[in-house]
Amino acid sequence: MKQLSLVVTCTDRKVATPDAALYARNLPQGSVRERSIDWHQRIQSAITRGGSALPALTELYRGDHWSRARRLMSVAVSAGFEAQLWVASAGLGLQPVEPKTQPAPPYSATFSIRHADSVGASAAENTQWWSHLQARTGQGTLEELGRRGPVLMALSEVYAGAMEEELLALGALGGEALLIGGVREIPGVHRVPSDAGLRATLGGTLTSLNVRMAAMWLEHSRDGQLTSSVTCTAWAQWAAATSRPERYERVAMSDDEVIAFIRRETAKEPALSRTRLLRVLRADGRACEQSRFANLYKRSMGER
Repeated sequence: MKQLSLVVTCTDRKVATPDAALYARNLPQGSVRERSIDWHQRIQSAITRGGSALPALTELYRGDHWSRARRLMSVAVSAGFEAQLWVASAGLGLQPVEPKTQPAPPYSATFSIRHADSVGASAAENTQWWSHLQARTGQGTLEELGRRGPVLMALSEVYAGAMEEELLALGALGGEALLIGGVREIPGVHRVPSDAGLRATLGGTLTSLNVRMAAMWLEHSRDGQLTSSVTCTAWAQWAAATSRPERYERVAMSDDEVIAFIRRETAKEPALSRTRLLRVLRADGRACEQSRFANLYKRSMGER
């Protein structure tokens, strides 16, 4: 069996609330390098102290995206690969998802620039942050995974942008590399852009779409090759016959239901911004106009 590395992005949905020190918004002002050093020290301190740290990454994340990411392993095995799952994290770097890895503390850090816990103010800063994070915390690079065998990556635009230097290095190897999602074409990497039109068949939220597409790609891989012409043709034919324009038929909510949703989600994840909360609500198939949501958010949070 070929060794297949599966790389997915992390999710801001964690099983526990982070300590105050592990919200990226609480880092002091400074250069990207200075803030990344500070962040690394905070992560290591949290692991040393124990406390809220989970035994391993397998227990840290939750939500639709993560449950689907975990299922990729069994789909890859059915396709004839020996698979290992890796998570690309803005707080921890590239990490293997295994039961025996070191403890992982809950944290809030992301490459989404408008998020309260964004690690960078621009795409360039995100790239710098990833480089510094990998040097101190990461357990591998995409190039190293590529030297072991095929690599399948399900990456959002912002994460692929931050990791572009590693994507370029991986493509230069000349091996089998597949990117579901991403932001642009990478020489030597076969890219399949996200297609919201596939959600009618694949189901789930937009945040899990790339992972669901990756699973379906593996189901079309029947010759033990990740990006062979046979597999690529089978996928292209299926996608062309399946993709449909996205139709938004969300369920309307009363004011009380929206407020209850806001309070419930912020109780679980205090770091969620108002914008992110609205995205979560809509991704779950529910409707609320933006200005109305803003007013209800202020009311539920006691703002004026």
